[in-house]
Amino acid sequence: MNSLENTVREKSLSVMGQMIFWSRWLQAPLYLGLIVAQGVYVYLFMVELTHLVTGADELGETGIMLMVLGLIDVVMIANLLIMVIIGGYETFVSRLNLKEHPDQPEWLSHVNAATMKIKLAMALIGISSIHLLKTFINAENMTEATMKWQVIIHMVFIISAIAMAYTDRIMTKTLLDAHGKEH
Repeated sequence: MNSLENTVREKSLSVMGQMIFWSRWLQAPLYLGLIVAQGVYVYLFMVELTHLVTGADELGETGIMLMVLGLIDVVMIANLLIMVIIGGYETFVSRLNLKEHPDQPEWLSHVNAATMKIKLAMALIGISSIHLLKTFINAENMTEATMKWQVIIHMVFIISAIAMAYTDRIMTKTLLDAHGKEH
């Protein structure tokens, strides 16, 4: 009977393990939703670009600069979405099998969860920088409190990215040291 119990237990654990592993596919609709969001950003970009082109005469230099920064902001958010969609799917759901594809992003060949976090943090800092630049250019229309909070939030992003990079460095060094001691 003990042998039968062990067989049943092993079979149950195997089925449970397979179900847990299969559950990663529940994330696929999330990535599809982000693709839809990417489409919304393409639409927003085209609307803003049309406003820039058709209204350039009335906007003035500062207005044009703010609109261009808005377009850059949309592009950076779209880049962030692509990193999350492609990198997240590749890391957590399934391989994309893009070997030798001429358009494969260079960073995809060495993507993992830690790399994704650092890349996302850097993208957020870039987006925050664009927002901060827009705020400073348009400072006369902003409250001092709004500008102060945007600077504080930006600094939190920077400090968080440095902390993540430092933590990743420590973890990588620890793994390399442990791996070196094994051999």
